[in-house]
Amino acid sequence: MQTSATLPDLAHTAARPVHWLATATAMAAVVAGAGLLEPGTAKANQSGAETVTAAAPAAAPDPGLVDLPLECGGAGAAVVRKASGDLDGDGGPETAVVARCEAGSGTPPSGVYVIARSSTGAPRVVATLVDPAERLSVSAFAVRDGVVTATVLGYSSPDVPRCCPDEQEQVKWQWRGGKFVESRQPASVTDGA
Repeated sequence: MQTSATLPDLAHTAARPVHWLATATAMAAVVAGAGLLEPGTAKANQSGAETVTAAAPAAAPDPGLVDLPLECGGAGAAVVRKASGDLDGDGGPETAVVARCEAGSGTPPSGVYVIARSSTGAPRVVATLVDPAERLSVSAFAVRDGVVTATVLGYSSPDVPRCCPDEQEQVKWQWRGGKFVESRQPASVTDGA
C-alpha cells in the first residue's frame, strides 16, 4: 500500500482484534445501561417546557374475586357476561356483570351488579341494578360511554312457562347525583326470538 506524501501517516488507525472486542464490549454496556435507565412513559405539555409522567391505568375489578349477593343454595354462581368502563366518572374503571345461579336446566333469574375497587384496592359490589328476586333474565348487555345497557326478559304472569319469556325491555343505567338512575323502554318479543 502506498501512502500519499500529503496525508499524515494513518498507521495508528489499523485496528487489531483486541480493539474490536473492546469496542463491542463498550457498546453492549451502553445499550444495556440505556435499557435499565429508560424513563417511564412521559407526555409533554403544549409548551414543551416540562414533562409529566403518566400513571398506568388501573385494571378493572375482577368479578371472580367478589362474593356476589346471589342465593343459590347448593349450586354455585356464574358470571355469564361482564363489561368494564368508567361508570361513575371518577377516572377509574368499574366492572358490570350479569350473574346467575348455575342450573342443570331451565333459565335461572339474573342479577346485574356493579363492582368497584374499595379504598384499599379490593373489589367489592357497590350496586345491584337487577335483583334476581325480580325473576328476570338478561340477554344483551354492554357498557359504553359510562352507560350500562341490557335487554331484560320477563314474564307477564305466573302462568307463562319459565322457558319462554313474553316481555322484553331495553334498560339503561347511568350514574347521576351519586347513584345509578334507571330508564326503561318496553319492546315486544317477536316470535322466534
